[in-house]
Amino acid sequence: MGSTEVDHLVVAAASLEQGVAWCEAVLGITPGPGGKHLLMGTHNRVFSIASAAFPGTYFEIIAIDPEASPPPRRRWFGLDDAGLQRRIADAPRLVHMVARSRMLDMHRKGLDDAGIDPGPPLTMSRDTPQGPLAWQILVRDDGVLQLGGALPTLIQWDGTHPTEHMPASGVALRGLQLGGLPPEVRRLLALQGVAHAPAPALRAVLSTPLGDVTLETA
Repeated sequence: MGSTEVDHLVVAAASLEQGVAWCEAVLGITPGPGGKHLLMGTHNRVFSIASAAFPGTYFEIIAIDPEASPPPRRRWFGLDDAGLQRRIADAPRLVHMVARSRMLDMHRKGLDDAGIDPGPPLTMSRDTPQGPLAWQILVRDDGVLQLGGALPTLIQWDGTHPTEHMPASGVALRGLQLGGLPPEVRRLLALQGVAHAPAPALRAVLSTPLGDVTLETA
C-alpha cells in the first residue's frame, strides 16, 4: 500500500501571540508566517524542521482564530475540547502529528478495515504569497483524535508542498517516537523514520539554537 512520511508536528496554543512567544523562548526562533483555515476557524504559524531523516517536514503552531466566524463543524486536532483549552491556557503544547500519504483513499480503507475511523477526506486550501496550497485531509466529524492522539492524521497534498517555499529555520527534527499504535496500523502506515514505544503518544526531539529540545504529549 505504500509508506507514509512525517508531514508536520502540531502544537496547540491559546493564541498565536502566545505560541510565538513560546517558540522564541523554548526553540530559540521566531516562527514563519502561516495563514487562516476558514472551514475550521483556526490560523497558524509554520516553519521548516526538515532533516535528512525527515525531509519535507515542518512545525505548525495553531490556535483558534478570534476573528473567524464560528465554524459549521468541530475543529480539528481536538481544539474544541475544553480540557485541552485549559491545558494550553498557560503554555502551548505538542498535541499531534500529521503524516503524508500518496494513497489517501487506500490508507483510509485500511484503517476502516482495522476498525478505526479516521474520518472522511476534507478538501481544503489556503492562499500564500507564493500561491495557493491545496490538500485533502482525514478529519473526524467530532474532531476527536484516535488512539489517544497516537494515530497520525493523514494528509495528501495536491501540487505544491509548504516546505518548498520555507527557508531553513535553525530547528530540525532529529527523532520521533509514537506510542500506542497497534501492530496492524504500524504495518499499514509504515511511517518512515519513526520509532515505536508504549508511551507517550508522541515524543519529538528537535535540535535548536538553544540545544536539543524534547516535546511530548501528555
